[in-house]
Amino acid sequence: MKVPFLFLTNGGGVPESQRALELSELLGVNIMPSQLLADVTFASFLLFLRSQIVQGHSLFRNLLGRYQDELIVATGKGEPALVMSEYGFNKVLSIDEYVSYFKDIDPVSQYKNWTTMSRSDRSSTLTKLASVCDVYTEKVKAAFIVSDPVDWGRDIQVLCDILRTGDPSGQENGVQPALYFAADDLEYQAAFPDKRLGVGAFKIALESIFNRVHHTPLECVIYGKPEPIAFKNAEATLNQIHCDMNHESLDSHLNRNQSKNYFSALYMVGDNPSVDIKGARQAGDPWISVLTRTGMFHGKGNHQEYPADLVVDTVEDAVDFILEKEFSSGQSGCSSG
Repeated sequence: MKVPFLFLTNGGGVPESQRALELSELLGVNIMPSQLLADVTFASFLLFLRSQIVQGHSLFRNLLGRYQDELIVATGKGEPALVMSEYGFNKVLSIDEYVSYFKDIDPVSQYKNWTTMSRSDRSSTLTKLASVCDVYTEKVKAAFIVSDPVDWGRDIQVLCDILRTGDPSGQENGVQPALYFAADDLEYQAAFPDKRLGVGAFKIALESIFNRVHHTPLECVIYGKPEPIAFKNAEATLNQIHCDMNHESLDSHLNRNQSKNYFSALYMVGDNPSVDIKGARQAGDPWISVLTRTGMFHGKGNHQEYPADLVVDTVEDAVDFILEKEFSSGQSGCSSG
């Protein structure tokens, strides 16, 4: 029995191909790396990654038509500028790189005992963009929060500057450049026993401060779970993975079945009720939510605010249930948070 599956995660900061390699080595199975395709199932103008790794920032690629050759800034842990560059954006700077152009833009940098960017990295950045733009005069057209920022204080200060109007000095007022968040998780479970503040907490901090120091409220667009577009993209990707496994084209499947979705059931397996379960519930049929007690949730029963269709102890329990239930009823798709 072949079961199409993918990893749907708000975690990010590295390209899908790198994440696929990491999981392949960790799990001992071959996880498909990314491949760009035109989407035909929920909006003809969108693009999506045919990959078994779908991160919160994967859909940033759909904004290429708007920002491919515009100056943009990306922030977050990992390699946010590399992520955006691999999506096809030609003039992207990480916020580390952007800050390196402006002396004293971070007034407390002298008190920090860490370095986020070496001199050689800065030199490489200057060389990289010198032929295509002038960072000192060209306005930033959009800022992308790719993953959890590392230096909140600096990033909030610099984003408040450039989001005023995109001007490097931040001194004039005007139309706010676009701001995109890869996710909105308030908390997440990491190695520390208690929950840690996530990118959603950074959004609250940035929004609160921006609205106090600027004359217009901050505007932003959010991707990732539990946003409906994240689940629509996962659904489209699972359809394509299924067709690949069965050596047929998605077009031929749609023509034959007159249906946008091959699956009678799509299982969202996750441990965060406010992200994984809420998203699956909002997405509706054919999504079925499975809540595990492996991270954000440890309750004995179900979650009160966002109850799942099924609650189990582990991911293995969830997979066993799905395979047993679906073995005699045809194909299903599985998405793991």
